[in-house]
Amino acid sequence: MDVGTRNYLVVTGGYWAFTVTDGAIRMLVVLYFHLLGYSPLEVALLFLFYEFFGIVTNLAGGWLGARIGLNLTMHIGMGLQVIALALLTVPDAWLSVPYVMAAQALSGIAKDLNKMSAKASVKALAGGGGESRLFTWVAALTGSKNALKGAGFFAGAALLQGLGFRGALAVLAGSLLCVLIVTALLLPSGVGRMKTKPKFTQVFSNKPAINWLAAARFFLFGARDVWFVVGLPVYLYAVLGWSFMQVGAFLALWVIGSGIVQAAAPRIFGRGRSPGGAAARGWAGVLAALPAGIALALGQGWDPAPVVISGLILFGIVFAVNSAVHSYLILAYSEGDRVALSVGFYYMANAGGRLAGTVLSGWAYQTHGLVGCLWLSSAFVLAAAALSIKLPPVRAEARAGAVRISDDG
Repeated sequence: MDVGTRNYLVVTGGYWAFTVTDGAIRMLVVLYFHLLGYSPLEVALLFLFYEFFGIVTNLAGGWLGARIGLNLTMHIGMGLQVIALALLTVPDAWLSVPYVMAAQALSGIAKDLNKMSAKASVKALAGGGGESRLFTWVAALTGSKNALKGAGFFAGAALLQGLGFRGALAVLAGSLLCVLIVTALLLPSGVGRMKTKPKFTQVFSNKPAINWLAAARFFLFGARDVWFVVGLPVYLYAVLGWSFMQVGAFLALWVIGSGIVQAAAPRIFGRGRSPGGAAARGWAGVLAALPAGIALALGQGWDPAPVVISGLILFGIVFAVNSAVHSYLILAYSEGDRVALSVGFYYMANAGGRLAGTVLSGWAYQTHGLVGCLWLSSAFVLAAAALSIKLPPVRAEARAGAVRISDDG
């Protein structure tokens, strides 16, 4: 095993451990604060800062990673998550909405620091393996993350059942602290650090391909969350009559399944091949038809249970391939020493799309039901497809980057 592969596996292992805690803490907060008597709106507000600070963190985190190294920002993220978990172990009387929102804000900062660092590290660690190796590695990392986040939902519920709220938090915090120590010892220092200290203004990309891709990413993830975050769970519970456990289990399995598809995305494109801008456009076009089709079927009075379930499964498969293509393209379009800045900027757009989708999901469901959420989702995907028209092939973009580097001396 070469050094690059070993370091990639260490980064992946650290990312896996963090992801399980991220999924678990979300489930713990939702279930426990529901038991404490918090209203659904109050529970939703607990995650508002979690999403908002993801935007800020991705923007600043890429700049920080380029200055101090991605391995250090990854470990800062792990440390902040340990602190966030510890903050929630206080007595129930302290767990006011503002207090928990602050703890969740810290968890959101930790999550996006860790995610940005792990994904940007892949570009540096892939070395001379070529675009096919880069696509395979980033698809495996991202897909496994999504699968493990779903597993984290189960872990959080099981720990809450077996150890109680504070016992569960203690186990998660202790486990992640051990992983932090191990990965800090195994990883080399300075991964992804630029030779010159970048100014903060450099976080805004001057490469058109990255800007177009970030804009498309905003709408792609907004399209998922505009019906997945609020509309779908409420619909499954209130209209289809599912229990809380059935809703949680089904959504967890959906996340795990989409992660498996995402990890397998390189096989869809064929061995030794990697996607370009045309793939982003084509798969977005297919995805846009799915929520529209579900909305039409529901509007025609079809049996909602099979329509929604089968539609959600198909949406998850096609969305996972779209996401894998995007996650690869941001690394392929990024120049080597600017990868942290580019990935941070890109995931800022990702976080913005999630925040917009979360807010719009509640509004659309309240005013137009699940059908309204679905039509809005389809419109968002069409916007992502339109913005992807400007995305170039990877090889052409790489040649252009080489010319620019040469021209700059």
